[in-house]
Amino acid sequence: MNKIREIAFKLRGGLWTALYLGVLFLAKPVSVPALAAGLILVVIGQCVRFWAAGCITRYRGEKVGAVRLVTWGPYALVRNPLYVGNGLIGAGWGILAGWKALLLFAAAFFVLYGVLIVPWEETFLRTKFGREYENYASRTGRFFPRKTVGFSLKGPFDHSVLWKSERHSLFVTLAGTAVLLFRVL
Repeated sequence: MNKIREIAFKLRGGLWTALYLGVLFLAKPVSVPALAAGLILVVIGQCVRFWAAGCITRYRGEKVGAVRLVTWGPYALVRNPLYVGNGLIGAGWGILAGWKALLLFAAAFFVLYGVLIVPWEETFLRTKFGREYENYASRTGRFFPRKTVGFSLKGPFDHSVLWKSERHSLFVTLAGTAVLLFRVL
């Protein structure tokens, strides 16, 4: 199973593209309220990604890596805010495309991130940061915030990371949303 997780991590960008294409293939015209809800989720998801990306100094590698354990900003709320952002973007696309696309996205997202990629990353983090990571994981939810006291949203934020690393995500989100809108309108 670890080899499959490692491969899924390396191919996560391509798998995300395949998942988007599945959503696009299933897309059917939807109501105006569904369009509004979908677009709102896409925007919120991209904002979460920006917030998370600015709090870390490195990501987008083919190997799991971390220079430090980030526990502030959105990482004070959930351990995987970049993937939460992806989930919101994908759920927004699913809503824009209709219920079948939303179901496909939800099932695939659960397998891809919940079963494969995140457990692979967590194994690395446990090994590298040991008890510090265990303490963090015990008080911070994987994808959903837990009721905790004393978390801090304050911490370093590097705006330059947004242009260097996150612009690709923004362009993909904008292009994917535009193509999907042309399909459902």
